[in-house]
Amino acid sequence: MLTLSRSSLSVVLARRLRNVPKVRYTTNVVPRLKATPEEPVKRNIPEHAVISTFDLFSIGVGPSSSHTVGPMRAGKIFIRDLQELNLLEKVKMVKINLYGSLAATGIGHHTPQAILLGLEGSDPETIDTGTIPSRYETILRNKTLLLGGHHRITYDMDRDMLWRWDQVLKTHPNGMRFSCFGEDGDLLATNEYFSVGGGFVVNEKTKVDENLFYKGVDKKTVHGARLHQSHSVAEPAYLPLSLGEEPFDKEDNADLDKVEESEGQPPYPFDTGNTLLALTKKHNMTIAQIVHDNEKYFGYTDEDIYNKLMRIWQVMDECIRTGVTSSERTLPGRLGLRRRAPMLYRRLMRGFYPGISSSNLPAIESGWTPGVIASPEADSEESEGNLDKTSSLPPASRATRVVGSFNHAILPMPPRKTVIPAMDFLSCYAIAVNEVNAAGGRIVTSPTNGAAGVIPAVLKYILEFVSDDQEKNIETFLLTAAAVGMLFKRGSTISAAEGGCQAEVGVACSMASAGFAACMGASPETVLQAAEIGIEHNLGLTCDPIDGLVQVPCIERNSLGAVKAITAAQLSMASHGVYSVTLDEAIEAMRLTAADMSVKYKETSLSGLATTVKIPLSVPAC
Repeated sequence: MLTLSRSSLSVVLARRLRNVPKVRYTTNVVPRLKATPEEPVKRNIPEHAVISTFDLFSIGVGPSSSHTVGPMRAGKIFIRDLQELNLLEKVKMVKINLYGSLAATGIGHHTPQAILLGLEGSDPETIDTGTIPSRYETILRNKTLLLGGHHRITYDMDRDMLWRWDQVLKTHPNGMRFSCFGEDGDLLATNEYFSVGGGFVVNEKTKVDENLFYKGVDKKTVHGARLHQSHSVAEPAYLPLSLGEEPFDKEDNADLDKVEESEGQPPYPFDTGNTLLALTKKHNMTIAQIVHDNEKYFGYTDEDIYNKLMRIWQVMDECIRTGVTSSERTLPGRLGLRRRAPMLYRRLMRGFYPGISSSNLPAIESGWTPGVIASPEADSEESEGNLDKTSSLPPASRATRVVGSFNHAILPMPPRKTVIPAMDFLSCYAIAVNEVNAAGGRIVTSPTNGAAGVIPAVLKYILEFVSDDQEKNIETFLLTAAAVGMLFKRGSTISAAEGGCQAEVGVACSMASAGFAACMGASPETVLQAAEIGIEHNLGLTCDPIDGLVQVPCIERNSLGAVKAITAAQLSMASHGVYSVTLDEAIEAMRLTAADMSVKYKETSLSGLATTVKIPLSVPAC
């Protein structure tokens, strides 16, 4: 066997495999490349949590960042490596092994179609989501696969994809192994990939030292600063603050200067909430300003950063618009779950515009222009036939029915409504995003797909009900939220397969809490305290999706996570610096909780709601 150091593949020459059994798989750690302009030698520098905001917030496809986006990227990476080694044209067969959580809930999370379309050269950010079902059906029906978009091979799903839900690879629960074979059945190349949450993909070579170009697939197009960054969970470099203790400054801890001044580091590296807070005090900067200047280290200009942030929000906003205006009645899958966002939105708009008849649906403005977010207007083109008639309000003449006995010491309560428009819109927006995600639509990992509704809902809440400077709020919110997400990614996990739903909705809630507080002008200390409250009250949240679908309880959980995020921020701002738990302590608690949590509650659908709720045998008619 010959391992080529210029690729992440373990390449096996045909002449060395004459006596190797055809089913044997091999995986080797490949030595690091020598220094090149594209890939400089890694220096021995202190670890930090800083990654690019645009790795944390990446545009992809639903329903799962770790089960759909990551596997699609892995498939494309595998094909790209084969092309670089001139092996692609020799491939006659591809075998795919799925392990652990990927195997347990992969069908409901669209993992098979994601991998196969990745092998055909598709990318989650640019793929036409409307073509995914038909392309997948074509592969299954014709039993052929077009590798890299041009090399056709025979592919039989029943024969060539193996589901090992009973086996977990050492590196991560979301493991997959790709192997390709030549004309004579000889193994040409094989590799294992791990989808570690948020769309990040690593392999044996990078399991400790993540090569973040796996977000961009082609490392030649990625700035060298992003190629080698260590994100292994380690002991905190700085001890958490005790209650009432002031954050350290230059005089208290000289190590902060050493970290900042190390060659090859971003200008403001941080590895804990305390070091981040110390940086804001030392340099008199907000958290958003710290993250913004670190982005410039990755090769982005001020204009690049602005445009990328606005693009992220544009996709988030479009996702909300798509969700509340969808004409589809149910979501894909055996649950036959009814979409609720369109109905909720219509009801809310009737509250704002009582004169709007049920035949004219108000719709969110299509697209978004920086600085201009108009009020929704009636959509006169919507036909009566597309309405959900069950959502219409009762006619005023209809008598209200009171349930209960009138011959009782405690009289029954008559039905009544209490409308809290802002919070109702917040819930509607979160549900809208996650219904689009569940249907396999265009989504932004924030920080994952399963929790993608929390951050867009809270940000849109700010823009519609609070903001007087929308562009500034978008930048401040996303950059602040990203800083908190970086801390969780380094100090714990953002993968439900590792930590349950606390790692997804819990982390998203914490990020949104921080972003909301920052937009309210809170101090960095209060911002981090908002993040702490956001995660503290999500600790232990399990991931037990029914039928392996990102629908129940995921969709409603995003709505509650968004409400909880604003509540957490409000509590932090009302506390005036009085608190008992730091963000670092909460992140460590989450890490320990994840380690103690049973695998049955880590995105495997082996317990909880996934086993107590009866799944319908067929999808109800629309």
